[in-house]
Amino acid sequence: MRPAELFDLTGRVALVAGGSRGMGREMVLAFARAGADVVIASRKLESCEALAREVEAETGRRTLAQACHVGRWQDLDRLADAAYAAFGKVDVLVNNAGMSPLYDHVVDVTEELYDKVLAVNLKGPFRLTAVVGTRMAAGAGGSIINVSSVGAIRPYGDIVPYSAAKAGLHAMTVAFAHAFGPKVRVNCIMPGTFVTDINRGWNWAEFDAKHAVRFALRRAGQASEIVGAALYLASDASSYTTGSILKVDGGVP
Repeated sequence: MRPAELFDLTGRVALVAGGSRGMGREMVLAFARAGADVVIASRKLESCEALAREVEAETGRRTLAQACHVGRWQDLDRLADAAYAAFGKVDVLVNNAGMSPLYDHVVDVTEELYDKVLAVNLKGPFRLTAVVGTRMAAGAGGSIINVSSVGAIRPYGDIVPYSAAKAGLHAMTVAFAHAFGPKVRVNCIMPGTFVTDINRGWNWAEFDAKHAVRFALRRAGQASEIVGAALYLASDASSYTTGSILKVDGGVP
């Protein structure tokens, strides 16, 4: 098989939760450019619809925009049902939605905040993987990609609940790889610091001076730089890769 054919997603359907902006948006565009039809899900339907129009205009691929709060299981069940109703299958699932609210001190983390962080970063990916992965395993198989964070293995005091959730996502990735193998591959991308619309207002000069100077590449990543890893794990190029955590962090020590 030629290298280009390994990454070809023609005829496949990709569902990206947290797909309307940032790295999720870049993955949606990349999958469509590689030939896949795409389901774009996030809390704001308008953002999903805007990206869907952009994808259709550029690539001609079919799209489905779906509002979904990934921390609510009933929303995830509806999302899966809508995807299968529209396309009859899901070949690639990406659990990209995440959140890490700021707090002053650990003791200030309320039960509501803790539950919200765990719901979006861990509970939601569990349910969507369980629902879609079960259908994949009963059908032609597929690829599931979780998106974690280097905070899972390098936690610090400002992100305790988030780090715990992302570390759990790593364990869940390996467990689901065994639960759904051999027909479904389950892997995880572990990004470092990326410039997205969420943090675009950061003082990047200060960040580079204090933090990125320690990175092998001396800078934060651009959202589009997640695409290579996503295409690899979504496509036949990674046919013998499952239960893996792929670090994409610019060389964090």
